[in-house]
Amino acid sequence: MTEAQHNGLLGYLALLIKWNKAYNLTAVRDPDEMVSRHLLDSLSILPWIDPHAERWLDVGSGGGMPGIPLAIMFPEKQITTLDSNGKKTRFQTQVKLELGLTNLQVVHSRVEQHQPAEPYHGIVSRAFSSLADFTGWTRHLGDTQTHWLAMKGLHPSDELVALPPDFEMQSEQALAVPGCQGQRHLLILRRTA
Repeated sequence: MTEAQHNGLLGYLALLIKWNKAYNLTAVRDPDEMVSRHLLDSLSILPWIDPHAERWLDVGSGGGMPGIPLAIMFPEKQITTLDSNGKKTRFQTQVKLELGLTNLQVVHSRVEQHQPAEPYHGIVSRAFSSLADFTGWTRHLGDTQTHWLAMKGLHPSDELVALPPDFEMQSEQALAVPGCQGQRHLLILRRTA
């Protein structure tokens, strides 16, 4: 990790703590808990971010996780965060301005209404919805080359059964997040048609 990345993550955490008092961006109030449950959890997927995938969407980004940490860690990639909650996208826009994240685009929209110029290479969600809803609502945002990364707590065996027929699980990973109690899983999905 470079000094710029380290400083960026600390700057983001400081803004999250400050804005959370007024805007209720996350139920987590304790700064130490924010480090493990938000920052480290977001960073736990770094090994599965395809180095050749340049355009990423974080759908249902909320307080900007994992999209903002990804933008900090991958300044060469174009990261878009999308959320329908105006106060959350205003916070993300403030983070973008204060941290100088020129590779971050913040979109205030419902996912069904978002129409990018071209398909994303990767679409990530963190505790956003069921796998069926995640893939169904974002199908129009990717193609057969896109990686869908779903960050989950408990292994969602029941949700996998309900995956749309044109999606398949490419791989699954148990994530070890320092300081986090409970299970964390990453499911990587692809569209087959």
